[in-house]
Amino acid sequence: MTASPTPTPRPRPRTRPRARTATVRRLALAVCLTAAAALTAGCRDDTTPAWEYPRLAATLDSLSAALAQGCATPDPDHCAARLDRLDTLARRAFAEVLDHRLLDQACLTAESEVRRARTLRLAATAQAQAQGQGQVRQDPRHPALEQARRAVAAEQAAYRRLLAALENVRTAPPPGVPAQPV
Repeated sequence: MTASPTPTPRPRPRTRPRARTATVRRLALAVCLTAAAALTAGCRDDTTPAWEYPRLAATLDSLSAALAQGCATPDPDHCAARLDRLDTLARRAFAEVLDHRLLDQACLTAESEVRRARTLRLAATAQAQAQGQGQVRQDPRHPALEQARRAVAAEQAAYRRLLAALENVRTAPPPGVPAQPV
């Protein structure tokens, strides 16, 4: 006798589990996309917050480099050209701060100190020139030359304070923005 084949049970349609699988897959895809977007947004250079101003940073870097070079000789006439270059860079940086509406009291105070020191330097240089070029050049300890040197040093110190105030304003977060990126 031959055995009759056992009928194989007919598979039941799996509509419900497939629907769950598709929903789970969609949910997993949405979670992956959200995580990827969060990682992409969080992977920026956190040492440079979004509110820093690159053009202002470049101007302040130029000002800092010019200030670091300083005056190669103690001659106030030689330093005048370098300080005038500093003045041009400082005016450009100050204008950029005004453009971005970042101004604060420290910047205004530092700017007025620079203007005062510049006025004193110009007056001291004019006085040294009025007292006679030959006499001043022969004696490096001449009072007019010493006064001009002190005025140059005071102006350089004022530029350093202005640079620090502008850098502080540039790196400070705007109101309403958290200080530390999340």
